[in-house]
Parts: sequence; C-alpha cells; structure tokens
Amino acid sequence: MPLHETKHARIPDADTDVFTSALSGQVLPKYRMPEDHSPSQVVYELLHNELLLDGNAAQNLATFCTTWSDDGVRRLMAECLDKNMIDKDEYPQTAEIEARCVNILADLWHAPAGHSATGCSTTGSSEAAMLGGLALKWRWRARRHARGLPADRPNLVCGPVQVCWEKFARYFDVELRQVPLEEGATGLRPHQLGTYVDENTIGVVAILGVTYTCDYEPVADLAAELDLIQAAHGWDIPIHVDAASGGFVAPFLHPDVPWDFRLPRVASINTSGHKYGLAPLGVGWIVWRTADLLPAELVFHVDYLGGDMPTFALNFSRPGGEVIAQYYLFLRLGRGGYRRVQQSCADTARHFAGEIAAVGPFTLLYDGQGALPAVCYRLTDPAAAGFSLYDLSDRLRMRGWQVPSYPLPADRGNTVVQRVLVRHGVTRDQITLLAADLRRAVDHLTATPQPVPATAPRPGFHH
Repeated sequence: MPLHETKHARIPDADTDVFTSALSGQVLPKYRMPEDHSPSQVVYELLHNELLLDGNAAQNLATFCTTWSDDGVRRLMAECLDKNMIDKDEYPQTAEIEARCVNILADLWHAPAGHSATGCSTTGSSEAAMLGGLALKWRWRARRHARGLPADRPNLVCGPVQVCWEKFARYFDVELRQVPLEEGATGLRPHQLGTYVDENTIGVVAILGVTYTCDYEPVADLAAELDLIQAAHGWDIPIHVDAASGGFVAPFLHPDVPWDFRLPRVASINTSGHKYGLAPLGVGWIVWRTADLLPAELVFHVDYLGGDMPTFALNFSRPGGEVIAQYYLFLRLGRGGYRRVQQSCADTARHFAGEIAAVGPFTLLYDGQGALPAVCYRLTDPAAAGFSLYDLSDRLRMRGWQVPSYPLPADRGNTVVQRVLVRHGVTRDQITLLAADLRRAVDHLTATPQPVPATAPRPGFHH
C-alpha cells in the first residue's frame, strides 16, 4: 500500500481519503465511544453527509426561528465560541453588550423615562417567560404575606399559550387557568377575564403573536378590563406580555398599537431574539418596566468566577455569541432595516394569503395583516374535502416543505388548521413555488381520495 510522509508518522493513503477510511467502512457508533481517534476531516464529512437527511431549513415554514444569517453573524459567532455569558468578570465587554441590548429593548418598548433598564438575556423566550412568571409569583406572594393572607393557591390566567407556560405552571406550582378560544376568535378576549381571575391571580399573560393563529391579543383592551376588575374588587393584577415573536414586529410594523410599557399595567415583556429578532438560535430577552418589579430575592450573587456577579436565570453557563450577534444586528439594521425586513416578510405573507384564498377549499383565519408575517387557514368543509390537512402536510413534505397541521386548543379542538410563517430569507419566489406545490397537492388529493383520512398530528413538527 502506498504511503505518504507526515511530520510524526507514516499514514496509509487510505486513511486520508474520506470514503476509503476505516471509519467510513463501518456503521457509525451509536452506543459506545470508539477506542481511538479518527482524522477530523473524515469525521466531518461523514457527519456532514448524515445531516443531509435533515430537512432544508429554508423550507421549514413551521418554525418561528431564524434560519438565515449573514456572514457578519457567522464570523462573530465563530469568534465568540469560547465566551461564557455567565462569566461577566472574565468577559466584561460581552456583559456590557448584553446591557446595551437590554437598554435598546427597554427604549423600543417604551419603558418609563428616568428609570434604568432592568432585564437580561436568556437562552430563548421560554426561559425569559418563566423568569417573568417567577417575578409575578414572588410579588403576589409578598403582597399576600404583607396583608396576612394565605399565599398557597396562586393562579395564572392566559389564552392559547405556548407550552413554556404550561411548563412554568407545573414546575413552579401555579394553577394555569387557560381560557378556551371562542368561536371566531384568534386569542384571549377581554370579556372572558372576569370569569377566570380572582384574588389569587398572580398575573395575566397576553400574547403578542399567538402560536396557533399568529394574531395579536388585544393587550390594551385586556389592561382596560383589568382596570375595571380592580375598581370592582380591588385586585391589582399585572400583565406579562409574551412577545416571543411580536416584540420584534409590532414596534416596526404597528407602532401605533399600544401593547408594551405604554400601558401601566404591563409589568414585564419577554421576546425571542432568535425569532423575528433575526439572531441565531439561542437567545431570548426579558425586560421589566422598572427595577422594583424584579424581586431582589430572585437575584443570586456568584463570587467564584473571579468577581461578585448578580445572576437571574434558570441555567448557568451559556454562549455569549448569540447576544453579540443580536447587538450586531441592532447596529447593522437599525430601526429602518428592521422595518424593511419585517415589511418585506409581511408583504410576502399577504401574497401567500391571496394564493390560499384562490385555491378553493380553504378559509383564512389570519391573512398576514395586522400582526405576524404569517398565514393561518383551515379546510372550509373538512367532511366534503376528501382529504385532511394532515394529508396535505404529508404531500407537501414530499417536495421538502414543512407546513404544520394541528388542532386549535381548548374548545376549538375540532378545528384543524395549517400555518405558514414567513421569516427573513423566505422570498416571494419561494412562497410562489410553495403555492404552486400546494395547488398540485390539492389537485392530487382531490383526484385520489384518501381511504382513511388522517385524524391525528404527524410527528416531527416542533413549533
């Protein structure tokens, strides 16, 4: 066998060719670590090939998360691979950049002037939401104790929320009072609150971009209803706005919609930097209206990393690159750039809504106007269609498209919908190709009725 020289050893040529190497000639280990090392390029290429079996992120229209990033983001992420966000003593400039981002978001969301911005980055909006929920619970409990009242039955009121709020309620022993959707509604409605809130309600969660329908809940109207409830019963119930997606859309596309700290009842807001904030996966944000709304007991002080550092988080070590990428995007795009990106996405969503309306068997529930850049629709007559939306999702998947089908929550559980999200990087041409594939799929399913219409969600769609 021919050999070639290296600095330290003589290695067979076969070991330098990826597909004749020893590792490529076997099934990759799944249960036990190999006994010895393999060449890095060989391992890279084999894993690269295996990952080709994943879906194409550009065709994943189920996810809210960023699937396209520019070279500047990628370079900064690579350069920050070793930065630990928790270690603010070792990486003080990364900590400074995190603080700048909190300041920018507090300003974007109209935090009161004259107060220092209070908030932090997280691994995503789910962790940020839980931190907001914990602050609500602690403040409610302190108020109850101050009045000599029991504080053992806290509840949280919300409409159709993302699963993180169900986790929060279960993990932190809070009753979740999830208000069912009314017929024709796309989220929680103000007149429903009176039936669900009481003296044990730690807060109401309002969603700016409902996961299921993509519409905004009317935060200002919810706040006004809580004002009336306080006047009648004396219950001062705060609002936490889950703006996981809408927090980076409404300020640019709907600046006149009052949903943020302009409303005195809004105590805290969470958002996902890695959704419509356009940052890569792994960053969320939580901001409180004023510093006193974050109970001091929830903040820990760590001194074993080199300095005294306050921390409020559910995890500990996490990368700093995503925070730096978020700040890069704030600087590169500015308000005008974010407005152009989100407007382009909204225009593309409205174009797709027109395509859906023209196909025939669908009824639009949300047409991409007034809230998130997205479209949500159902079969007008499921019984007469000859196929289900789950069948349609499967058919579209044959062309690589990931379009989720799922039932609406609570009392609308019999209504199955599809949702298409338009993110940065989803072009008008791409969405037109999807519309053409959807028409062909409908034609095929109509001409070839499914013998057993699917009635349960297909696995694999993570919203």
